[in-house]
Parts: sequence; structure tokens; C-alpha cells
Amino acid sequence: METPKKSFNDLIKEEALVLVDFSAEWCGPCQMMKPVLEELKRKSGETLRILKIDVDRNPALAGNYQVQGVPTFILFKQGQQVWRQSGAMPLQHLQQVIQQHA
Repeated sequence: METPKKSFNDLIKEEALVLVDFSAEWCGPCQMMKPVLEELKRKSGETLRILKIDVDRNPALAGNYQVQGVPTFILFKQGQQVWRQSGAMPLQHLQQVIQQHA
């Protein structure tokens, strides 16, 4: 029996911290962020979940969060938006943000 897919709202509420990466395949800075996010996940372990949302495949969701440019990162804590920033950024900056909200 297949497990039903969880909605975006379910995913951002079920974990303590969820970093959502609104990005696009054609976006150069988004591609640059991929190894940064992989390292962030490796260093954060179970304390952080990272969701990647392709704005071209999910325009309604991007619209709901008024994503104007990519990459845009939104951090949710128990379903509530606690931080947001657009543009590529270094690993250290993301780590500081995660630690502030952990």
C-alpha cells in the first residue's frame, strides 16, 4: 500500500526546523547553492530538514510565499516562517541562521 504524499504544509509543520529552497534549474546561483545546502544538511543532521521547491514546477506555491527571485530561502519553525532571504549565501551565514532559531 502506498503512503499518501504529504502536503507542503504538513512537511513544514512536522519537523522542528525546515529550510525551504525556492529555486529553478536554469538559475546559476541556485546551482551554486547545491553543495552549500548538502554541507549544511550534513552538519545539521536531524535538527534540520531541507526542502527544494522548483518554482517553475510549483508556481502556485511560489506565489503563495511571494517568491520574486531565486534562490529564495525561507526557514520555518513548527510551521511558522521565522526567516527569509533571497540570493546565494555562504554556508556560515546559513549555519548562524539555523543556530539562532534552533
